[in-house]
Amino acid sequence: MPTTPPLTDTLLRVRGTVQGVGFRPFVHRVANELHVHGWVRNDAEGVLIRARGDATQLAALVDALQHHAPPAARVASVERLDPPANEQPAGALFTISETDTGRGTAPSATTPPDLALCADCERELLDPTDRRHLYPFINCTQCGPRYSLIEQLPYDRPRTTMRAFRMCPTCEREYRDPLDRRFHAEPNACPVCGPQLCFTDGAGTRLAERRDAINAAATALRRGEIVAVKGLGGFHLMCDASNDTAVAELRRRKHREEKPLAVMFPHLASLYACADVPASAQSLLTSPEAPIVLVRRLAGAPLAYSIAPDNPWIGALLPYTPLHVLLLGTFGGPLVATSANLSEEPLCTDNAEARERLAGIADLHLAHDRVIARPVDDSVVRLSRTGQPILLRRARGHAPRPLRLPGELHETTLCVGGQMKNTIAVASGDQLVLSPHLGDLGNAATQTVFEHTIATLSELYAARPQLVVHDKHPDYASTHFAGRTGLPQLAVQHHLAHVLACLLEHEHVADNVLGISWDGTGYGEDGTVWGGEFILLEKSRATRFARLRPFRLVGGEAAVKDARRVALGLGHEMDLFAPLCARFHFTANEQANLHQMLVRGLNSPLCSSGGRLFDGVSALLGLCMRNSFEGQAPLCLEAAAARATAGRGALPFDIVRAATPGAMLDVDWAPAISQLLRDPRSPDEIAADFHRGLARAMVAVATEAGVGTVALTGGCFQNALLHDLASEALGNAGFKVLTHRRLSPNDNSIAAGQALAALWGLTSVDLPP
Repeated sequence: MPTTPPLTDTLLRVRGTVQGVGFRPFVHRVANELHVHGWVRNDAEGVLIRARGDATQLAALVDALQHHAPPAARVASVERLDPPANEQPAGALFTISETDTGRGTAPSATTPPDLALCADCERELLDPTDRRHLYPFINCTQCGPRYSLIEQLPYDRPRTTMRAFRMCPTCEREYRDPLDRRFHAEPNACPVCGPQLCFTDGAGTRLAERRDAINAAATALRRGEIVAVKGLGGFHLMCDASNDTAVAELRRRKHREEKPLAVMFPHLASLYACADVPASAQSLLTSPEAPIVLVRRLAGAPLAYSIAPDNPWIGALLPYTPLHVLLLGTFGGPLVATSANLSEEPLCTDNAEARERLAGIADLHLAHDRVIARPVDDSVVRLSRTGQPILLRRARGHAPRPLRLPGELHETTLCVGGQMKNTIAVASGDQLVLSPHLGDLGNAATQTVFEHTIATLSELYAARPQLVVHDKHPDYASTHFAGRTGLPQLAVQHHLAHVLACLLEHEHVADNVLGISWDGTGYGEDGTVWGGEFILLEKSRATRFARLRPFRLVGGEAAVKDARRVALGLGHEMDLFAPLCARFHFTANEQANLHQMLVRGLNSPLCSSGGRLFDGVSALLGLCMRNSFEGQAPLCLEAAAARATAGRGALPFDIVRAATPGAMLDVDWAPAISQLLRDPRSPDEIAADFHRGLARAMVAVATEAGVGTVALTGGCFQNALLHDLASEALGNAGFKVLTHRRLSPNDNSIAAGQALAALWGLTSVDLPP
């Protein structure tokens, strides 16, 4: 007779994004299919499974955990442990146990991100026979709010803002039924027991409720009015995307002159009528993350010109909540969906706050009574020519998914990021949790959100920071905050943090790597403005191997806004100051003042910035003279280059080394500028040659460095053309090329790089002689 395989009793510790994503029901189903006995529960560290079965059954269970988890889950590790004597025994069935609140245990479970409406819930939403028909808060374990409503871990309903809504008996049965899709779906609700809509005027007077609220909002939008709509992580300002008068009025009220506005389309078919949507973009738009995706606008698209003036791209997104599905379906066309705030202020989340802060901007409000625990903006993605996503803003759907450090920090570490596009990070052991995009810390309101996010993330993970890591810039608001904490501090050079963030994504060591870190500005080790850096990492040491040739920014911050001033700084180095002043129509008095500033170095700091070089070239080609929003001039330059239909040439950049042995290289842009000014071809063709020239210069410097790997990072690599040309040229030259995938190349990733700097003790960039 065949012998029965021996049974083993074991504990499985699962870490990662495994709470709030249907993981326990998934384990319950798989265990029962495999005839494994035991239980599964949430706890402070993630998910714990007690399992009894034979070796084949347990191996199949572990394989399912690692490779077949629910789509929204992210399994970081599965660890097999011996069950302690005092642990709950396996039992004769497989069950879901009550959550272990883990008193005295610091939570390390990951907070799941908010997820877009799933196909199953959308079918029920639109099914007249379903009890949740047209209910704008339908959700299940695979979709709906998570991070935006969690107040404490582990993730259970009493620890979320949904605790205000007691489930009706029918919802309660679904919640308790292991075979139901809403088994332990913490935001579970229905029209009987859940949140409700309300449509009000700016003073808060109720004009309509429930389903009537959506009809009233759609009617107002058709009249050309601006409606503040409360979504998952905050309010949008919405108006008819085909009504140029309404869009222009929204711009005027929001003080947003030219920066593009996002557009929400009812469905893919309506987007196809307005934009070229490649398969890679469609995949992103319909993913659980459902970000804003930049797509190329079609000629004659039925959209208001003022959505993106003189810009070939549309920031498109699809309805990602049931409320948006209903509103867009009722309205019957695309709507502008931009963050509900004044420019550079944080997102509105509270109903009363929205009425106060949006007074004079929004005519009407479509809100609900589910509290948003913390603001979460929309993520933004663009695609390279090869279809690779370039994450421009890491927020809803992506954050706060954790990253794994290549080692363990011995102190709980708070990383406070930079000044622009700020994020913060909490790191403990080998886990790094990066916040969603918070914004620019140049105003008090964003600084308040910044400090609140630090407090809430620390509370959420019961983390008491013992070390704070900040940028070396002495005037950043994040640096000032670090100084006020009273904690030990570690300062990390800005461009090094960019490089380390890229290495973190790829789990790459700090050896035999050249980091090309190009952005607008960052505080350099020598006190000058850096931004066109080639940082050589060898044996866990960082050295400034090369840079873009420095030039002066005439007027400092004024030059960041006025690209003509950047061009004058370039021209001053080439004895072309006077001709360029004439070219840009500066008055004689302005010319005299600007010349004195340059000659004497008055408020004209030296910089090696790649971003500013793009500004200057854009102005010299007559493409953009002033930045009304960050990156406008470089965006115009990239768009011009993308229009070029012929040519494989490149503007010349010289690679110059000083006579001193071991001195760093300068990438001299003067030959390129000189040729640009004499070139009779179209600005589009010259712009394309400028991009190709930069890519070739990167190959030349990497060859001089003698490395095997090159990491491309910094805000300049949001430029898809530069990203692709550099990656292709370096790859063809035999280099392994690292680019960002899960993090943004811009300052959204500075806090992540700071965490790796703390782990490796690598905080400074050595200056060669």
